[in-house]
Amino acid sequence: MGSVLDKMFQGPRNPQSPPPNPELDTPWRKFNWGQNEALKKKLNNFSLSSPDVKDIKILVAGQVGAGKSSFINSVDSVFQGRISSRALAGSAAGGSHSFTRNLKGFTIRSGRKSLPLVFKDIMGLEAEKMAGSQIDDIINAVFGHVKDGYKFSEEEALTYKDRHYISDPTLSDKAFCLVYVVAADTVQFTDDKLINKLKIIRQRISDEGIPQVIVMTKVDEACPLVNKDLRKIYTSKKIKEKIQMCSAKIGVPMSNIFPVKNYHDEIDTEDDIDALILKALEQIVQIADDRLMDIQG
Repeated sequence: MGSVLDKMFQGPRNPQSPPPNPELDTPWRKFNWGQNEALKKKLNNFSLSSPDVKDIKILVAGQVGAGKSSFINSVDSVFQGRISSRALAGSAAGGSHSFTRNLKGFTIRSGRKSLPLVFKDIMGLEAEKMAGSQIDDIINAVFGHVKDGYKFSEEEALTYKDRHYISDPTLSDKAFCLVYVVAADTVQFTDDKLINKLKIIRQRISDEGIPQVIVMTKVDEACPLVNKDLRKIYTSKKIKEKIQMCSAKIGVPMSNIFPVKNYHDEIDTEDDIDALILKALEQIVQIADDRLMDIQG
C-alpha cells in the first residue's frame, strides 16, 4: 500500500525530452549533386566578356586558419583529379598566425590549359588592429596596386614608395571579386575587432562596385550531421544558421555564401567534395565576369 501512495505523491513522470532534430524536412537550398562534369565543361569553356583581359583576378582573404590556401588547393585538386598542394597551407596546429606571408597568384590548370582566372592568396586576417593582413593591403590588392611577391608586414601597410606598389594599375592588375574564406566551426563572430575589419573592407570596395563572396569552410567540423554525410549540408539546421549569421554580421547576401569542404586529410578526390567546390567556383567566376562586363560598359 505504501508503495502505491508513494507513486501517487511522486506526481507525473517527467521523461527527458528527445533532442531536437538537427535536420530540416526539405533542403534550404536546391543543389544538384550530379552536375560535376557539366560544371567542369562549363568552366573549361568559359570565356571572359572582355578580349582585353587575359584572366580575371580573384583575391582570397579571410581569418587566420580558415583555409584560404586550402581552398585554392582544393579548386586545383578538382581539375587535376588528384590532391594538389601548390598554395602552401599551414596545419591546424600551426598556431594563430597566418602561414601566408607573400602575395602570390595561382592559375588553375585543367589538362593542358589554364582557366581564365587567377586566385590571389593574401595573408590571413587577425583580430588585433596591427596584426595579420592590413586593411589597406587588402584594399590595395583588390584595386591592383600590389605586385606579386610583396611581403606583408604586421607593422605597416604597403605605401606608394615600395617597389611592389603599382601606381597606375591596368584592368588586368585589378581583382574583380573578393572572396572571404570563413571557417564554419569558429564562425561565432564574438570578436568585434575582426568584424569591424571585414566591414571596413566591404564598405571601401563596395563603393567601387567590387562584388564579394563568402566561402564557408570546415562544414564537416561544425556539424556532426554533415560530418557523417556531406550531402546533408543543405538540410543541416546548423549550417543554415551559420550562413545566416555570416550574412547578417558581414553584410553579404546569403545567395553569395557557399559552404564547402576543403581537401585536408584525403589522399584522393571525392565527387561530393568536388561538387560543392565546383558550384562555388562557377558562381565566383560568373560574379567576377559580371563585374568586368559592367566596367567595360
